[in-house]
Amino acid sequence: MTSPTRYRRILLKLSGEALLGDLEYGVDPKVVAFVAEQIRSVRDLGVDVGIVVGGGNIFRGMTAAAATGMDRATADYIGMLATAMNGLALQDGLERGGVPTRVMTAIDMNEIAEPFIRRRAVRHIEKGRVVIFVCGTGNPYFTTDTAAALRAVEIGAEIVFKATKVDGVYDKDPAQHTDAKRYSSITYSKVLVDGLKVLDAAAVSLCMENDLPIVVFDLDAHENIVKAIRGEDVGTLINRGGER
Repeated sequence: MTSPTRYRRILLKLSGEALLGDLEYGVDPKVVAFVAEQIRSVRDLGVDVGIVVGGGNIFRGMTAAAATGMDRATADYIGMLATAMNGLALQDGLERGGVPTRVMTAIDMNEIAEPFIRRRAVRHIEKGRVVIFVCGTGNPYFTTDTAAALRAVEIGAEIVFKATKVDGVYDKDPAQHTDAKRYSSITYSKVLVDGLKVLDAAAVSLCMENDLPIVVFDLDAHENIVKAIRGEDVGTLINRGGER
């Protein structure tokens, strides 16, 4: 008998930086095990799970292009390959915990991952498998936030959960401003108008067009994913409702 949950199917967005742990570069196996355990707990509640993972712990295309003058498209493709490495590491952690998992890629690499086909992804999810989507949308100039919004709509997710290193959306950077205010909920429009950098504008706009709510929360807090699934007050909710 599973505990009651508010959502039947979710899309979890994990940043690459979330997998760093205490490392300066790469993937911390302890963090992968921690994340995998939380996802297993979600699956045990009977919730379908899709995951989009970033690659910023290995390579961030936009930063590399700005810092070195590298061609932006080339830098973004390198970043997409970084997401594939993270996806494989997360798949290994999940399957070690007994969670059947598939990695699906927007760029063909048949020896290590399945190509992304929407109907096949939905079928995997219906069979109880966690599906990890890598390589973003397969196109340069689009972030993994946009990929998360797109895949969420494609698989019929009811909400996007963005796991970060902060506990929600603030009106200014809490690392630089001690008086920064955290929102319990905020509208899509305010995120866009105020230029809040929690997600990129394309991702927020796509969620707004499809009335797809977003919850931004702290990944490091124990059982935060499960709490959010159950509808507890965790992080910041972004939707069409009011601000508080």
